Amino acid sequence: MIGYCTNVHPGVTLEQIKQNLERESLKVKQSVSPDRPMGIGLWLSSTATEQLMNRDARSRFRDWLEQRELVPFTVNAFPAGDFHQNVVKHDVYRPTWADRSRLEYTQRVATILADLLPCGSLGTISTLPLGWPAIGNQDAGLPASEDFLQSCAQNFTRMVSMLSDLQDSREVHLRLCIEPEPGCILDTCDDVVQYFDRFLFDSDQTASEVQRAKQHLGVCHDICHSAVMFEPQPVALERYAEAGITVGKVQVSSAVEVDFDSMDASSITDVMAQLAAFAEPRYLHQTNVRKDDSTFFHEDLPSALATIDENGPAGKWRVHFHVPIHEPTFGLIDSTQSQILECMDWFEGSNQHGIHFDQHGIHFEVETYAWNVLPPSLRPDCLADGIASEMQWFLERSCT
Repeated sequence: MIGYCTNVHPGVTLEQIKQNLERESLKVKQSVSPDRPMGIGLWLSSTATEQLMNRDARSRFRDWLEQRELVPFTVNAFPAGDFHQNVVKHDVYRPTWADRSRLEYTQRVATILADLLPCGSLGTISTLPLGWPAIGNQDAGLPASEDFLQSCAQNFTRMVSMLSDLQDSREVHLRLCIEPEPGCILDTCDDVVQYFDRFLFDSDQTASEVQRAKQHLGVCHDICHSAVMFEPQPVALERYAEAGITVGKVQVSSAVEVDFDSMDASSITDVMAQLAAFAEPRYLHQTNVRKDDSTFFHEDLPSALATIDENGPAGKWRVHFHVPIHEPTFGLIDSTQSQILECMDWFEGSNQHGIHFDQHGIHFEVETYAWNVLPPSLRPDCLADGIASEMQWFLERSCT
C-alpha cells in the first residue's frame, strides 16, 4: 500500500483535519489516482483522537473517507501535539513512551484505526523511538536509564495486549512500528535491534508472548533518518530481517546532503548561503558531518553551522530536513534521493535472498512534512501539486 502522510497539513481538530483532506488530499488524488481509491497516512493529534472516541463519530468519519475514496491504511502517531505550532523542536518527542499519556494516546489511535479499516486488513501505526535523551533523563545527552527503558517496554507490552484484543474482536491486524530518528534514544538500526532483543523479545517471556510481540510490534524505517545516520539501506534492512523484526512501514523521505570536500573554494560561499536557508525555527534539523572515518553529530543545523571556523566547512553533511523526494538537487545542494532508490532495490531483491515479509505487505508512506518551511524559493505555488509530483515519481519507481 502506498500513500502520503497528511502531517504536512496543519490542524489539530477533527474538523480541521477533514478540511485539509477535502482541500488538499482530494487535489492530490485527482492527479495521481483519479479513478481508484488513494492511500493516505493520517496524522491525528491527541485532540482529534479524543473527539473520535465516540463510536458514532468514528463511523461517520469512516463513511466520510469512503465517500471520498481516501484509504487511511496507516497513522503517523509520532507527534501527539500541535505539529505546526511556531516552534516544535523537542516538543515532538513529548510525551515519551515511559509516560502513561503516550500509551493512552496511542491506544486511542489504535481504536480509531481499527474502526476505519475493513475486516481482514492490516493497519500500521508509527511512533517515536522512546523519546529524546534529555527528556528521558535528568541530564541532557546521557543514555536512557534502565528504569526508563523498562517503563517504555511495559507500555509497549500493554499496547501489544490491546492490539491482540482488537485483532480478535475487530478482525483487523494492527502493528505498532517504532521509528528510529537521529539523536533520539533509538537512532540507529543497531539501537532498535538491541532494544527489541533486551526488552520486547525478552527471553523471560513465554514463547506465545514473544510471538504476539512479533506480530504487533515492528519498525518504521524512515529513509531520511537512516541516511542522516549514514546507514547503508541494505545494512539497516538486513539487520532487522536477521533479528526477526518486521519492517511494517517505510517512510519514503529524503534528506539534505552537502559534500564540501568535493567542491572548489569558489562554490563554497554560495553553497553555505543556500544551506543556511534550511536553518528554520520550527523543526529540529539534526545534522551529521562525516570527516574521514569519523562522524560528528549536531542537535540542530544552526549548531552545526556555528562550528565552522576560518578554514571553512569540510566533510559530507547530511541534514534531517525532509525535502521533496522527486528532486535530486536544490540549486547547488544535493538530496539523498539515491537512498530511496537503494531502499527500493533492496525490497525488490529481498525475496531472492530468502527474506519474506508479512502476507499483507509493507506500507510505504511518502512523508515530506516540511513543505511549508522550505526556503521560500523552493516552495510550490500549490502544495497539492508538489505532493502529487512526489507521489507520481515514487509510484513510477515502486516495486509494489
